[in-house]
Amino acid sequence: MARPAADADSTGWLVDGGAMGELIRSMDWSRTPLGPIEAWPQSLRTAVGLCLASNFPICLAWGPQHVQLYNDGYQVVCGSAHPRTMGQDFTEAWASAWPSIGAAFERARAGETSYLENVRMFLERNGYMEETFFTFSFSPIRDETGSVGGLFHPVTETTGAMLAQRRTRALRDLAARAGDAKSVDAAFAVAAEVLSGYELDLPFVLMYAFANASAARLVGSTGVAPGASAAPALVDLGEPGAVWPLTEVKRSGDVIEVTGVAHVLGASARGPYPEPPKTALLLPVLPPGAERPAGVIVAGMSPRLPLDDTYRGFCEQVAAAVSSAVASARAHEEERRRAEMLAELDRAKTAFFSNV
Repeated sequence: MARPAADADSTGWLVDGGAMGELIRSMDWSRTPLGPIEAWPQSLRTAVGLCLASNFPICLAWGPQHVQLYNDGYQVVCGSAHPRTMGQDFTEAWASAWPSIGAAFERARAGETSYLENVRMFLERNGYMEETFFTFSFSPIRDETGSVGGLFHPVTETTGAMLAQRRTRALRDLAARAGDAKSVDAAFAVAAEVLSGYELDLPFVLMYAFANASAARLVGSTGVAPGASAAPALVDLGEPGAVWPLTEVKRSGDVIEVTGVAHVLGASARGPYPEPPKTALLLPVLPPGAERPAGVIVAGMSPRLPLDDTYRGFCEQVAAAVSSAVASARAHEEERRRAEMLAELDRAKTAFFSNV
């Protein structure tokens, strides 16, 4: 939708504005509900100028068709949907977020400003439905008639901070509860139980403990029914083509990423979303001081979050917390065995001297 070069002088009021300013100047707005740019009312021109001059992410939704215009900061919010979103109906561009933002949008159209903090919403901006959080407002912009001509919509994405809070709670709960386990199996089982409350980050979790050199036992699970094809109760580590590469994790001690998980899960997976996880991380449970993993955590990744370094780091922290819990449980088991051995020796000594 390129703008005819001959009309370039009609945009003298529209200066600078970075990449979005250049895009707005280059577009043929006569083919949109806003009409040719030289005919835009002063109220719209002023709003666009303020928007483009700001470093803060800002979007405008103008007119009955809610045509959106935005600045460089807001381009990041649009993701790969840009530049298609420039000039698009705001209600269409953000249809997936409407359950979270629709009421505030309508109040602003009626002349009432709304401000909301850390609102959870789902955006289809990078080729998939993504869980996000935003703090934002909608404010009415009056046109030359005194009516609401459009909306002023500054936003701040708070996804990183909100995910960090949620994951910190998970790690705190994990350390508090699994750390009190009195056996290795209990440490794994309690960890799985704790993580069942954090399915937004970990839609399924399987805890496998290495029973011996040749087998692994499922000792905790959430999100997948135990015994299902994706969660076998016992895994032969020497069997080729196992559903999860536990043997490789045991041998290398490395984190392994597995894709195509939806096919593996089939209908056995549960989770917070209609779509199943597509990826899983296999994380070694390596107690401090141990030479080899005591087990493996198979952790499903959310289909609505990018698997970035922060997400991976959280999963590795989960594995570290479980590893510490297993180490503590092992120490408790060893102490119990020593106490039982001493008690047995004491009984034997008493029996010996009673017979002398």
